[in-house]
Amino acid sequence: MNHTETKGNCFKKGEELTVDATISPESHLTVLSKSEVTKLLDTSQGGLYQLLHNCSLAVLNCGNTIDDCIELLDRYSSFAIKVIQEERGIKLEVTGAPANAFVDGEMIKGIREHLFAVLRDIVYISDEIEDNPKFDLQSSDGITNAVFHILRNANIIHYQTEPKLVVCWGGHSIAQEEYKYTKEVGYQIGLRDMNICTGCGPGAMKGPMKGATIGHAKQRINDGQYIGITEPGIIAAESPNPIVNDLVIMSDIEKRLEAFVRVGHGIIVFPGGVGTAEEILYLLGILLHPNNIEIPFPVIFTGPKSAEDYFKQINRFIGDTLGFEAQQRYKIIIDDSDRVAREMKAGINQVRDFRKNKGDAFYFNWLLTISHEFQQPFIPTHENMANLKLNKNQSRHQLAADLRKVFSGIVAGNVKEDGVRAIKKYGNFLINGDSEIMEPVDKLLQSFVKQQRMKLAGTEYVPCYEIIK
Repeated sequence: MNHTETKGNCFKKGEELTVDATISPESHLTVLSKSEVTKLLDTSQGGLYQLLHNCSLAVLNCGNTIDDCIELLDRYSSFAIKVIQEERGIKLEVTGAPANAFVDGEMIKGIREHLFAVLRDIVYISDEIEDNPKFDLQSSDGITNAVFHILRNANIIHYQTEPKLVVCWGGHSIAQEEYKYTKEVGYQIGLRDMNICTGCGPGAMKGPMKGATIGHAKQRINDGQYIGITEPGIIAAESPNPIVNDLVIMSDIEKRLEAFVRVGHGIIVFPGGVGTAEEILYLLGILLHPNNIEIPFPVIFTGPKSAEDYFKQINRFIGDTLGFEAQQRYKIIIDDSDRVAREMKAGINQVRDFRKNKGDAFYFNWLLTISHEFQQPFIPTHENMANLKLNKNQSRHQLAADLRKVFSGIVAGNVKEDGVRAIKKYGNFLINGDSEIMEPVDKLLQSFVKQQRMKLAGTEYVPCYEIIK
């Protein structure tokens, strides 16, 4: 059955080939109320059109190397999307869509699924979470409850789930040798009947999935899960890769990070940049909370031999800022994909035993305590970045929370639309704190710039921040 009606091709400025088409859903959201359609077409500040527009363009951009949200929006400035309601359901009408999302006039099936996943999550979060008084998004329990419901609505949570979901973090723009290694690790994970969850983009998010598909195929596993979890602010820089078979759009980075640690049974960290450092600090901040000390949660930092110095720098930074206790919450394994998978499998077996003894669910880590400061959305304005508490006169998990915000702000200034525009308008973020904290931060950021881990390799990085000691 043909799910795409193409209206014709045209060349845009810069010789970008685009397509106009009408797309029907296959498995995701197929019907909408009149009020939902109205809200999706509303271009006012309170409407959902811009959110739908930007996320949809990012999905359709799959396979391109653009990681600059402003460049993407400028390149496809004529792109538009419209919800069409018919008696038998809905369709999406796109104009000026990137031609690489189509083959022989038909939208690629995986991209079509991702497009309707975007629609599903945007509508659900707006109507059932943000506009619903039963969700107290100012309380810790309320936020966790919202994360659970978004994931359940996206069909990620299943009652019969066995503990075998490995979350993989790392950079979207990494060296070829590092990318190859992520595939090797994914292959070993797939051979051991474990599934993959990543941030859904290219690089270290795609590699483990690609490797796992081969491992699963060799073991004749035909129900492998490749989950991609993203959020509107980052999706343009990290368009969903084609292997993702379950895409979820969370409402902000904090809920995205909580979703990772609630559904994942262990985490592997590959080389990356500021976004990966943000994820590491978020995770360590949670694991350092006194309530979580006894909860098993395997964490492995790994990469090829060429990434050894990178992880030495990360380990030194964690020791200098959060201390020895934080360093004990992870293992560093260099250039040994087989051992990484074996260690992760053993760690997840401990997770299984612990949750059985505690009566906790396999499909969602309810027992994990996540402090409110890790859940409240951080808006990286110039004022908020300047007012972060970066000193050691506080608990380690609270310091980790503010350090996480440093890197979150830099991610925003590098690739998120609002952050990029704020830097252009007001200048660089000014980040200040005690020298014993700021010096390790400065050294780590300088190493990222030197290793070209801030932007796509080959481009000159222009800092969006200044460190003040």
